[in-house]
Amino acid sequence: MSIFALDPLDLAALLCSRVCHDVISPVGAIVNGLEVLEDESDPEMRNFALDLIKKSANTASARLQFCRLAFGAAGSAGASIDTGDAEKVARHLFVDERTKLEWNAPRVLMPKNKVKLVLNMCLIAAATIPRGGVITVTMADADGHTELSVKTKGSHLRLADHVPSLIAGEPRTDHVDAHGVQAFYTGLIARECAMDINAVVLPECIEISSRTIAGRAQEAAE
Repeated sequence: MSIFALDPLDLAALLCSRVCHDVISPVGAIVNGLEVLEDESDPEMRNFALDLIKKSANTASARLQFCRLAFGAAGSAGASIDTGDAEKVARHLFVDERTKLEWNAPRVLMPKNKVKLVLNMCLIAAATIPRGGVITVTMADADGHTELSVKTKGSHLRLADHVPSLIAGEPRTDHVDAHGVQAFYTGLIARECAMDINAVVLPECIEISSRTIAGRAQEAAE
């Protein structure tokens, strides 16, 4: 079965739209907080506005730092990324009073695209637990063979129907929009790394997994 091809300019535009969507909300909240500071003299309201600005700035920073690794170049072609940096940006983005991140991976340098892959898998996983839960990341990379797994547990687990087909590069409508581009992009990265990728609903969790395709370990290492 042929893989759906998205025009490079359309892919770039859709990814930019996705990043802007993630950042515009906290930036808008910062603007609202600044307007309150300009118009209000009440100490309680000013403290509320300052707290809103601080929290929103932290949120915007966390999202931008995550997107820089998950979507950006993050160095020249063939560069490696410290998995500790990937863990750090993931914790800043996902961990809150409702969500816990279990990162089961040694701190090593991994090829850039493999790190981008696991971060995008984390984004897909986080969307499956809208009311919070546990995200468990497992990574193993030896002799060019890589295995990645991101599992989620929590109440109201749900994997969007379009995700499996999008990461497989086979959108059901032969069309990718801004809502689905991140899952589609995740599949593109996996195939670039010579890895397969699957998203499945299991009895007690949802798992997004990816591993080097047999016989292509050397290609993946490069």
